[in-house]
Amino acid sequence: MIYLLAAVIVIMLFIIGALLRKVYDLRLEKPSAGAEGTEISLKTTWGKFDELLTSLLTIHEIGIVNAGQIKKEEFYQTVVESACELINSPRGSLMIHDEVADELRICASKNISKEVIENTRIKPGLGIAGRAFQTGETIFVTDPAQNTQYKDFIGKEEQMDPFIAIPLKLKEKPFGVLNLHLSREKESFTDYDLKFLTLLAGETAITLENIKLYESLENFYLEMVQTLARVIDAKDSYTGDHAGRARQKARRLAEELHMPAQMLRYVEYAALLHDIGKIGIDGAILSKPGKLTNEEYEEIKKHPAIGYQILSPIHFLGPVAQMVLYHQEWYNGMGYPEGLKGEEIPLGARIVATIDAWDAMRSDRPYRKALSVEIAEDQLVKGASRQFDPQVVQAFLSLEKAGWPEFVK
Repeated sequence: MIYLLAAVIVIMLFIIGALLRKVYDLRLEKPSAGAEGTEISLKTTWGKFDELLTSLLTIHEIGIVNAGQIKKEEFYQTVVESACELINSPRGSLMIHDEVADELRICASKNISKEVIENTRIKPGLGIAGRAFQTGETIFVTDPAQNTQYKDFIGKEEQMDPFIAIPLKLKEKPFGVLNLHLSREKESFTDYDLKFLTLLAGETAITLENIKLYESLENFYLEMVQTLARVIDAKDSYTGDHAGRARQKARRLAEELHMPAQMLRYVEYAALLHDIGKIGIDGAILSKPGKLTNEEYEEIKKHPAIGYQILSPIHFLGPVAQMVLYHQEWYNGMGYPEGLKGEEIPLGARIVATIDAWDAMRSDRPYRKALSVEIAEDQLVKGASRQFDPQVVQAFLSLEKAGWPEFVK
């Protein structure tokens, strides 16, 4: 339903834009006496509409195409910048209602000090923004300095500028407020300003709902991934919380290697699910205390491909499936299932391979006790450039010696 509504809005805007463009072109083709002012007006109107259309399509694309690649804070900032540009406003802010604290907080802004942003907390019903939020009605203040309900959080110089508070509503329920100040070159907000901002606010609400839905879907997938990881650990009993440990270290190591934010989640999931293919391997082979026969080893080697077959049909986990498929590849090309070499192996898979090997060496196995830290380090170093990516090994051991400190940008 949300996608349909968003599509209808965009289609309507394209139709209206086409009509306006046709009217404007006709006026240019057949100028008449005294029509110069009308042409200028039409040109200005089209220009404003074009700006609106650009802003709406930018926001629409975030919600429909890039919901998984953008953080809410970045989206909020896009909305403020678009709104300010649309009406040539010098200052603006977007406030979101915190349901737990029951207060409005500034989540994005333009030309507002950091101190003001951090200290502004407005209860619903208080101040102009609070009233706009509570009533769900747009409020325009012509002289903020003389308005007793205007909360002094902008500063004396900025108080002199008129501003408008537009509630952001989803299904008629306000969830935030968009505040925009009037440019000193303008006497008031025009009808076009108000209508354009109302459309922008509506598209913002729809897009935010899409982002929330995407986040809910991601949370569902994460819970599913964690459940599957527990199933794997239960079947391959030696590992205990192997997947959980691998997950935490994989994300931190990916940060250290400067992987993109979106890929961090994929690496994290791959670390949880890299052994999911073992679900299809005979449990007797997995728990065998002695050396595996050639036939048994060939069976074990099937688990990356089985894992890929399980995960690849899930679109969201596509990159994860690739990492799972290749986590047993060797840096020198002697691994399996495809004998990839060096950079041909996805970085996420190289990260998982290093962490998986370390955790295996440091865990009790059916056929031996856990290796000491010194021996495990030595084995990892010896395997660099042969089995493991040397850069990944170096970063891993640095983090291991440092006690896995939190990532600081």
